[in-house]
Amino acid sequence: MRLLKNKKQVKPLPYPFYFYTVASVCLAGFFSSVYLAISHYRVYTDIVYESFCAISRSLNCDTVSQSSYSILLGVPVSVWGIVGYSFFLITIVFSWFSKNERRRVWTLLFVMAILFSGYSVVLAFISTYIIHSYCIICIFSYAVNLLLTYFTWMVRNRYGGEAVFKAVKLDVRFLLKWPKEIVSIILVYVIGSVAMVLFFPDYWEMAPPDRSIHMATGQTLDGHPWIGSENPDLTIIEFSDYRCFQCKKMHYYLRRIMQENPGKIRLIHRHFPMDRIINPIVNQPFHNGSAKLAMLSIFANHKNKFWEMNDALFDIPKLTEKIKLRRLSEKTGLSFEELKYVFRNGELWERLRKDIAAGLKHGLTGTPGFIINNDVYLGKIPAEILAEYITN
Repeated sequence: MRLLKNKKQVKPLPYPFYFYTVASVCLAGFFSSVYLAISHYRVYTDIVYESFCAISRSLNCDTVSQSSYSILLGVPVSVWGIVGYSFFLITIVFSWFSKNERRRVWTLLFVMAILFSGYSVVLAFISTYIIHSYCIICIFSYAVNLLLTYFTWMVRNRYGGEAVFKAVKLDVRFLLKWPKEIVSIILVYVIGSVAMVLFFPDYWEMAPPDRSIHMATGQTLDGHPWIGSENPDLTIIEFSDYRCFQCKKMHYYLRRIMQENPGKIRLIHRHFPMDRIINPIVNQPFHNGSAKLAMLSIFANHKNKFWEMNDALFDIPKLTEKIKLRRLSEKTGLSFEELKYVFRNGELWERLRKDIAAGLKHGLTGTPGFIINNDVYLGKIPAEILAEYITN
């Protein structure tokens, strides 16, 4: 006896359901890119900014923003995300005008979503194996791209299903029903993208104030370099690490304050490299090579070239572990032959250990650290402390 099973035909949901679902997912990606773009800007320009997802070393949006990989063709990756998602949204709108059973443009959208997801895989690889830190909002955008890929694949199969290359041709032919609108949109995006590559402000390129504008420098009685006022109203001792982005940001910020408000503040520089080869509180790879950079700085101080070396060391990309001594020699005017033997100098290593011991005595657990009137501030200095000494 044969049993017959009635198969119910699955009826597609109304088209607006698919349309608004994909549009909503794309909007989520668009707004996440807007947030990331704003956060990226503030990381480099707002001295007190810290994103909500700066949770740990391995889960930290700010660390990802500080990487050179957050820039593509001279434009933040998040800004490219805004461009991509907005173009995707505009393309979706045209699908609404396709009224037959074979809704158009969905294969084009599917191809775009695959490209988005492919770049997400590249960024995820970089975060895992190069930066060693993840951004929560970036992970959210990866999920958005995967959802866009899945939904566009599903919709194109439900309302068409031709072979990809054939479907792309049909989608393009469909869009060409509005030649003026399509050409205008493409021109706007192409011209806008080229303009961004050529003229986008490189606010992430932090540079020290021009030292040709006179600012007094010297050494303390125990040999630590200082810059600023010879008779200061406020003395700040900074413990710094040349691989630390926040150290560079705060150091240049304080230098600008001193330049704009002369005769009030003195900044004394000391070393606290978060390098496990010398710092006892670091028990895993972190800021590798920062101890050697500190050694070069200590050597330069003995040769009265500290500030030239200091600025050159802060200018080395954070993820670059190789130290190019010849280039440092050219930038600082120090002998290349002498620089080659710095890392074998036991006295310099001992001086570095004393700085680290002093930082530990003050209770430092990271960088930058600041000592003001025996009070310790980690990461940044409260604005109210500096306000009294800033008149501009």
